[in-house]
Amino acid sequence: MNKKRIGILFGGCSPEYPVSLESAYSVIQNTNQEKYDLVFIGITREGNWFYFEGDIEDIKKDRWLQNGKCIKAILSCHREDKGIILIQDHHTRLIKLDAIFPILHGRNGEDGTVQGLIALSGIPLIGCDLLSSALCMDKYLSHQLVKSYGIKVANSVVITKNTKDIHNEIKNLTYPLFVKPMRAGSSFGITKVEKKQDMQKAIEDAFQYDTEIIVEENIDGIEVGCSILGNEQLIVGEIDEIELSDGFFNYTEKYTLKTSKIHVPARIDPNIAKEIKETAVKIYKILKCKDFARVDMFLTPNNEIYFNEINTIPGFTSHSRYPNMMKHIGISFDQLIEKLIDLEV
Repeated sequence: MNKKRIGILFGGCSPEYPVSLESAYSVIQNTNQEKYDLVFIGITREGNWFYFEGDIEDIKKDRWLQNGKCIKAILSCHREDKGIILIQDHHTRLIKLDAIFPILHGRNGEDGTVQGLIALSGIPLIGCDLLSSALCMDKYLSHQLVKSYGIKVANSVVITKNTKDIHNEIKNLTYPLFVKPMRAGSSFGITKVEKKQDMQKAIEDAFQYDTEIIVEENIDGIEVGCSILGNEQLIVGEIDEIELSDGFFNYTEKYTLKTSKIHVPARIDPNIAKEIKETAVKIYKILKCKDFARVDMFLTPNNEIYFNEINTIPGFTSHSRYPNMMKHIGISFDQLIEKLIDLEV
């Protein structure tokens, strides 16, 4: 049997580079390599692409560029090639690919940039396409689009570096407020602001990650997530719930769970859980998601559902939320990866 050759993109020119390495390592470990031939394509923090041959432990420990055999690589946009071109000692070699699975997070990986490049190559893409990725990455645009379909979102205001009077812009919002970069992930640059005098510092922090930021009202309640897999026929995972002891689910908590806990299934009424799943599916379709995504929402004490954000490439480590939600409906990590690949090849 001819094995399908799948390109695994990892790393990336993004603050979330280390998260990508862990996710890619877990995906590689849980892929049936008797059925699929994996081609590792590493992207450095500077944005340089390399074909990597070496121990996958070096990916996890960020030693892949130093320890492995790395050859300069470019994705061919000549659609007959359908592969990557390796460049070494003034010679080139083409490696054809049946699909590309980008395990990238945040800017330059989850925002439509890589997805657009893959679309030009003609190689099937595992995951959301350019339009969906760009829409979902933009917190304001995704909120406005979802809101137009009758789904609740937090009140918010967009701030740019040209905004003259920030406090006047946000005067109709009620504290506490969240200040967020418009297009960043893993809670980078996000601050919960309790009082007016702390707003300027929060805005300066957010501008380190984007040229636009969004200031939005806090939603009282719990954060819940819903994993979705598929296209025409959707598989909806179990809902999870984030239990916080203090603050919000920031970068540290997402990857250490020092003072927080994730409950799967969420500790909510089954009828409300059903409504959350239906809302998640609706959002997935509104934002034109493909293959997989995780939809994050808030559930208020009055059982109102608010859309928060959608992750088009959620974390894929063994302890990440997306695979764990799927695990609770009987889909193991290796089965999940196989289902994802089979959607495109």
